[in-house]
Formats: sequence, C-alpha cells, structure tokens
Amino acid sequence: MRSVLWVLLAVVALGVGVASALEVRGALEREREYRGAPGCAAAPVKASGCVWEQEFTVRSAALNRGKRSESPKAELVLPSGEPWEVAFLRTEPVMSEMEPDEKVVGVIWHGRVVEVRDAEGRRQQTSDGPVGWPEDRLGGALACVSFGLAALVGGVWPLFARGDERHVTAAKMVRWHGVGLGGTAILTLWAQAANDWPLWALPAIWGPLAVLILASMTAFALGALRGDLDADPPARQEPQPQVS
Repeated sequence: MRSVLWVLLAVVALGVGVASALEVRGALEREREYRGAPGCAAAPVKASGCVWEQEFTVRSAALNRGKRSESPKAELVLPSGEPWEVAFLRTEPVMSEMEPDEKVVGVIWHGRVVEVRDAEGRRQQTSDGPVGWPEDRLGGALACVSFGLAALVGGVWPLFARGDERHVTAAKMVRWHGVGLGGTAILTLWAQAANDWPLWALPAIWGPLAVLILASMTAFALGALRGDLDADPPARQEPQPQVS
C-alpha cells in the first residue's frame, strides 16, 4: 500500500512538473512583451498593450495572513472614485505597508494593475504581473519532475521485489533522495527570488547540487543491495547455568 501511495504521489508531481515546464516559454514571452511595452500617450480607455502609470488611493488592505485560501488583497480607488481590487502573491515589500488614504502608483497593462509603487519608490508585482513567472515555472518544473521521477522509481521497485528486504531498502533510499532533489529545487528558487538572480541561475545552481544528490542516491541504493544497510542481527544470548 505504501508503494502505491508513492506511485500516485509521483504521478501527480510529474503532471504538475510537466505542466509547469510547458508554461515556461509562454511566461518568458509575456515578460519580454511587458518589458518592451511602450508607454501610453494617454490614459487607455480599454485594455491595451502599452503601459500607463495611474495614481490610486488606498481604501483598504487585507494581508490575510494565516488564510491559505485567500491571497493578500488591496482595494485601490481612482480619482474618479472607481474602485480596483488588486491581489498579491506575497505581502512584501509594498503591500504590508499600505495604509488607508495613502497614495500609490499602479502600473496598468492590458487592463490590469500589474505593479504597485509606493511614495518611497518601492515596487511590487501583483498577481497579474508577468515579471518572475518564468523563474517560478522553471523552479516548479525542476522540483516536481525530479521528485516525481525518483518517487516513481522508488514506488514501483518494491512492487517487483516483494519479500526482498534489500530491494525494499534500496527503493526507500531512492524515494527519500527524490525528496531531497525536490526540496533543493525549491530552496534554489527561493534564493533566486530573494536575490533577484536571472533565470539561468536556477539550473546553474541546482544542477551541481542535483548531481551530488544523485551520486548519494546511487551509493546508498547500491549499499542497500549489498546488505550494508541491513539491520544487525540481535546478539545471541548464552544460556545461564542452572544452580541446583
């Protein structure tokens, strides 16, 4: 049953990983389109590919911390009184400092606020912002695909080696090293986002680490097959002489 659960988990992870990988190219094209978009000559009356900076007044801001189903949101108001609701992926660096009646500048692109800038010049992408999505998709693909492949091998292996404890132990080594591969990809993505590194930094950093984890996986799996990881047999107890 445990092996079947690992196989199901692997299938889900691989599906998510492949979907993320397929979205990388589209995310790159959208980010390039945004970075190369010209400024609008006047406030657009409909969704447009040009960029327009519009002043808003903050009406309310909800951080929604501790609510997994709700993202941080803010309600911004145009000078005309029209409200715009904007969602964020995280609260830093601008959203967490928003106060009612504060003035902010929203960057409008294709009819949506994609970036907000406060009076101090700090910028933050909204949930509709295209910047950073290629890195997120690539990091997700690396994490899910690497973990999924290892979990699939480690889940299927025991099904064909029932009763052989050494093979079961080797499969366990493969599975848990797969967790390490996925976790390392997530940590690499976090470091890239925190330091604003370019897209190529993800495979450049994660690749060598993945090679080391794969080498460790191979060593542990071979050790398990040789019996190096077998549990030591219990010490034999000598019978005590009877005192008559």
